[in-house]
Amino acid sequence: MSANQQSIQSFLDYLKFEKRYSRHTVISYQTDLIAFFDFIELQFGTTDIASIHSSFIRSWLAGLKDQAMESKTINRKISSLKSFFKYQLKKGIVKVSPMTTIISQKVSKRLPQYVEENDIATLFNYVEFPDNWAGRTDRLLLQLFYNTGMRQAELVSLKESNIDKSNSSLKVLGKGNKERVLPVSNELMQSILFYIEAKRTEFEVFDKEVLLINNKGVKLYPKYVYNSVKKYLTEVTTIDKKSPHVLRHSFATHLMNNGADLNAVKELLGHSSLAATQVYTHNTIEKLKDVYKKAHPKA
Repeated sequence: MSANQQSIQSFLDYLKFEKRYSRHTVISYQTDLIAFFDFIELQFGTTDIASIHSSFIRSWLAGLKDQAMESKTINRKISSLKSFFKYQLKKGIVKVSPMTTIISQKVSKRLPQYVEENDIATLFNYVEFPDNWAGRTDRLLLQLFYNTGMRQAELVSLKESNIDKSNSSLKVLGKGNKERVLPVSNELMQSILFYIEAKRTEFEVFDKEVLLINNKGVKLYPKYVYNSVKKYLTEVTTIDKKSPHVLRHSFATHLMNNGADLNAVKELLGHSSLAATQVYTHNTIEKLKDVYKKAHPKA
């Protein structure tokens, strides 16, 4: 293993074991770093970390822009390099980070898409779910997404032992292995308990650890969850995106539209900073503008 590969591996181990980043995030960092070092070796004939100049990085970023790569993706790669060189600074491999003069690109803000409240009501009150195990599972996973705002990975790995019947709450394991407790309605808690009881009647052998299982009695696959959400949202909305994350956006937007405190929404979503939650205030403002235009005689 070359000195460079060792430096990359040491950094990835730091992200994995000390920062406790998810496998998906670590792979993203690894992909970005390998692509960068392949580029500078090809273009500048060096991969010595201490000799990397900011001009090398600018050349790489310019090439990515020429390939019509989105600013958001380029910024992720900048973030990967910033973290990597910050780590090298900490280890004493470099004295100055070549990233100090590198500025992230401007990204046009896109408001998160969400399902309207009346469409959500249609989904749960009028859409027919098949009277079989898949139908029960699909209905419950949709209820969980919309009622708690949890992420897809959090739902797939939700355990029966994380259901607190007495406090009507769920415990989920979020990004960075951070636990958070989510309150649920009595109605949803009854649906969860009914599902748990039905599992024991329906299956002789099944995964007893996780809450949601497919008709073979095993933990749900992320692709299954995505397809189920897309299928049922297609029946009630015409928005472009129809994914589990859209239900998370819907949860947050509906809370904000109905006067929820921003900090409370931040805690429920498991955001590490308020900045990530503030995007939902924009949706609320857009909603108010729409109401104003429709209702005010001078609008």
